Formats: sequence, C-alpha cells, structure tokens
Amino acid sequence: MKKRKNYYLMTFAACLLGFTTLAQQREKTMDIYGFIMMDAGYNFDQIDPNWFDVVRPTKLPSFKNQYGADGNFYFSVRQTRLGFKNYFETPMGQLRTHFEFEMFGTGVDAGQTTIRLRHAYGELGQFGAGQYWSPFMDIDVFPNTVEYWGPTGMAFFRNVQVRWMPIKGDTRLTIALERPGASADQGVYAGRVELQGVVPRFRVPDLSAEYRRAMPWGYVEIAGIARRIEWEDQNTDSLQLSGDALGWGLNLSTNVKIGTKDVFRGSILYGEGVQNYMNDAPVDVGIENQPGNTVSPVKGVALPLVGIVAFLDHTWNERFSTAVGYSMIDIENSDAQADNAFSKGQYIVANLLYYPTKNAMAGVELQWGDRHNFRDDFTASITKVQFTFKYNFEQSFYKDTN
Repeated sequence: MKKRKNYYLMTFAACLLGFTTLAQQREKTMDIYGFIMMDAGYNFDQIDPNWFDVVRPTKLPSFKNQYGADGNFYFSVRQTRLGFKNYFETPMGQLRTHFEFEMFGTGVDAGQTTIRLRHAYGELGQFGAGQYWSPFMDIDVFPNTVEYWGPTGMAFFRNVQVRWMPIKGDTRLTIALERPGASADQGVYAGRVELQGVVPRFRVPDLSAEYRRAMPWGYVEIAGIARRIEWEDQNTDSLQLSGDALGWGLNLSTNVKIGTKDVFRGSILYGEGVQNYMNDAPVDVGIENQPGNTVSPVKGVALPLVGIVAFLDHTWNERFSTAVGYSMIDIENSDAQADNAFSKGQYIVANLLYYPTKNAMAGVELQWGDRHNFRDDFTASITKVQFTFKYNFEQSFYKDTN
C-alpha cells in the first residue's frame, strides 16, 4: 500500500513538473488589446466646437461668446483604442514592436471620429526607433481620469525618434534624438506682408533624455530637452527677420505610494520654447519689439513657461476609485504678442469610477478649465460633467518552443 502511494505521488510530481516545463517553454508572440469607450456629458459653458469632448484651456474663448451660446450636451466614442504588440526572439535579444491607434481626430481631422496613430515603434536590445513617448515626458504622471486630453501643465508628446536605453527596468536611462518642430506666433504683426515669407528651418534634431530612480515608495525622474529653432526671411525687401532661438526644458516628476490605497502623481516643469512638447500649450516662439532698429524692427524669442501637475489617485475598494487634482501652465508672453494671446491655463478634475466586473468600468467626472489672456484681462472658464462607460479587451498568443 505504501509503495502504491509513493508511486502515485511520484507520478503526480512528474506530471506537475512536465506541465511546468511545458509552460516555461511557451513564448508569448503577440498581444491584441484595447477598449471601447463612450463619453457623454454636459458642457455648462463653451469651447471650440472641434474640442467639444475635452478640457483644453487653449481652446476656450479668447473673447466673449467666441463660440456661441453656453450649454451643450455631447456624446463621443473617440477614445476607443486598438493596439498590437509583437515579441520575437533573435540572436541579439528580444525584438518588440508596438502599433496602436485610436479614433480621436486631431490636426486636419480635429472634431472627427477617425483613425489616429498613437504608437508605431520597434525596440531591439538597448535601441528603439519609431513614434513613441518622448523621453522628456513621464506618462506615469497621467492620473486615473476619464477626460481625454489630461492635465494642461504636463509634458505629453508622442514623437518620431531614435533612442538608446543603456539602463532598462524600474530604474532606467534613456537618450533620444527626436523629430524637430516648433510653432510661432506672429502676434500683432500677423497680417503684415513682410512676415509671410518667413519660414522655419530645423537643421538638427531635438535631443532629449530621462533618468528614473526606482524606490520602494515609488520613483523620482528627471528629464531634459535641448532644441534649436531657426527661421529664415525669404522676402526680397529691406527688412531682415531671420533668426534663431534655443529651446530647452527640465521636467521633474514622481509617483509616491501613500499606504496601500493612494498614489500621488506630480511634476514640475520649466523651460523656454518647449510648448510643442506640452499637453496643452500654444506657440514656442513669440515676437518681441526692437525699437529704433529699422532693419530688424522685431525678433523672435523662445517663450518661457512653467508647468505643474498634482493629482491623487485613491482606491476605495475593489469596486470604486477616485482621482482628484490640479494642473497649471503659465507662459511669459513677449511684448509684441496680441493682447488676447493665451497666457495661463488651469485644470481641475475629480471623479468616482465604478468597476462592476473585470474589464468593465463606469464613472462620473467633474471637470473644470480656465484661460487667462495676455494683456486684455479677459478670462474664460469651462465646467463639464462627464459620464463614461469603458470595456477593455485583451488576447495574448503564445508558441510552443518544444
């Protein structure tokens, strides 16, 4: 009897070892993931109609009733997302690819429900290339909210880049060369013919880097960027409006675990001419007067800015969570910008989210935004209530390496 019992135990152990070995020899090859998301809400104020379902202080009115009457109800499925991740083992290590898109139209498709590329990125060993999060930003600062656009004072930019990652993991170091680009505000001289022939030029890529130090309580990260912005006057008149500016920025960010149910997400950013990398900011370069200079009566200057994010994510229990916080961006305008140029934006969000079952979420969120103009003392604010329903999906694929 004892021998038979030992035989059964050995057989069971062998089977268990066999299943474990089999599991260890299965390799993940692909993830298909995403979510279906519907937003519905009421906007008590007004915003640019192309941005009806978000809170963007830069898109609030710059003068009274710019976008018609207050009070509009809205529905949207533009946050819906689909993504693919692939994994391939090679002699040089694992090759990873990431392709992801959503339905939120921007640029020429602003206001539309249409396909918009988010990530098109590949990574092999310490090197990566494609469109991905800029190292200058920290995506982990983004709070657990349902408003799409997010904190106005946060660095947030997916850019085309080549990156080197000599340190990977929870503690990491990343250095990247990124696609250059900038925007300019011609201010009160925007209608002058003399400025129509001034075109941008980018002779070198932007240089960015991040270093994150992981701690038991969370992490702290410092990121920086340097960029050269040039513009050339191609007109044949007597004025000379060519010029250049150095854009630079530093971004300090963190996640702090407070007990087991709270996470503080925060960042503070300062720089000049890095508005292009911010979540919600206008132009990188403004116009400054040069009195008495008949050849170059104005010049372009990189605009200084400060960005702040401070949010708390709280988990009540396995069914409910809350996020609440504040964000701000403050821009130091140049003297020749228009009186109604954007100068300061503020953003506040608070929500209650409910998770009735796995892969499903419903929530309600109170949203507020505020815009201050440069010199005319005009301000505009927006208050919205948003209801959201979200359904996640994910499927992983494996191959047997036996």
